[in-house]
Parts: sequence; structure tokens; C-alpha cells
Amino acid sequence: NTNQLQTEKKERQKQDFTARIEDLDMTIKSLGEAITGLKAEIAEMQVQVKRAGEDREKENKDFQDTVADQRETQKLLTRALGVLKAFYAKPKSSSFAQMQEPAGPPPPPGFSAYKKNEGSGGVMGLLQQIISDAKAMEVDAIRAEEEAQKAYEDFVKETNAAVQAKSKEIVNRSEEKAKAEADRVQARESREAAALELEQLSNYDAELHKSCDFVLKNFEIRQTARDEEVEALKQAKAILSGATFEELLQTA
Repeated sequence: NTNQLQTEKKERQKQDFTARIEDLDMTIKSLGEAITGLKAEIAEMQVQVKRAGEDREKENKDFQDTVADQRETQKLLTRALGVLKAFYAKPKSSSFAQMQEPAGPPPPPGFSAYKKNEGSGGVMGLLQQIISDAKAMEVDAIRAEEEAQKAYEDFVKETNAAVQAKSKEIVNRSEEKAKAEADRVQARESREAAALELEQLSNYDAELHKSCDFVLKNFEIRQTARDEEVEALKQAKAILSGATFEELLQTA
């Protein structure tokens, strides 16, 4: 019957809504986990950028100290070399000319071995070698600083681009999650509406069965009463038609 067909239809709808809600639950959970993971990745990248900045600051300070030391060394030794050149340019006595110049100390770490310059004397050659080594160390330090700074800037640029991409992905995933949550609310409301209609159909079916049982149970009583009503109508019609009492008894 119609009630049964409607009940079956609503039952299928309720099952469909339940399956839809379960799918949305899984989608919302998956999106939530993805968003949490993306936020954690962004936080880690930001920590790495912060650490890289701190390391770069320390490296730059070391660079500044190194360059300052080498330039100060060059400045002092250049001045000393000028004094020695002026000194050796003066006329010398024969006894002084026969004096040998003292050997210089061993080279400090980071400098190449001193080479004796017989033309300008051992001391001036030593000073010139130290000045050259100091200049070379300054050049190397500047080149290393430029490379380190470029590497740091590239790292920050790439990391910022990655953070921006992941932030955009978080926005997209959040929008998907919000839509899924809205769809789940609607699906739950639809399932509740279907359940309510099923309950109403069930109540109607119960009332219908109750009415049918009542009709069947009282059918004979109602049928007898109906027969009596029909007979009474016949008698009334006969009286109105002029039938005698005896005739009425005979027909009864």
C-alpha cells in the first residue's frame, strides 16, 4: 500500500543520510589532521629560519672581527715596513752593514711560511709576507661572508615561499572542512526529518491496524444492527403504504 511504499522510501533515505554523515565524518577528520600537520610544518620552518638568522648573525660578527683584525694587522705592519724602509734607506757604516739581520719568528697559524727576501732584507721581507697573508685572509673572509649571506637569503626566500604555499593550502583545507561540516549538519537534519516521518508513518500504520481490528471485531454486531435498521425501514415503509398489522407480522 501507499503507507508501506512511503515507509520503504524514507527508510532508504535515512540509510543514505547515515552513510553520507559517516563519509563526512571521515572527510572532516582527514582535513583536520592535514591542517594540523601543515601548521606544524610551518612552525618548524619558522624555527629553522630563526635559527638560521641567529647563526648568520654570529657568523657575520666573526667575519667583522676577522676583517677588522686583518686590516689592523695590515695597517700596523705597513707602518712598520715604512719605518724600516726609511731606516734602511739611510747611509750605514761599514761595521753596521756587516751585521746580519736577525731571523724572524716562525709564522703564526693561518699564514704561509715566511720567505727570506734577500733584496729588501729578512725583516722587511717577513713584514711584507705577513701583510700579503693578512690581505689574502681578508679577501677570503669577504668572499666566504658573501657566499654565506647569499645562501642565507636564498634559504629565507625559499622557506618563506614554502610557508606561503602551505598557508594557502591551510586556507583551502579549512574552507573544505567548513563546507563538509555544514553538509554534515544538513545531512543530520535531513536524517532526523526522515526518522520523524518514519515515526509518523509507523504511528499511522499502527492506528490503521487498530481501526481495522476494531472494524473486524465488531463487524457482526454492526452487521446485525444494520439488518435491524433495514427491517425497521421496511416496516415503516409498509405502514406508510397501508399494510395491516397482521401483514406486518407475516412479513416479519
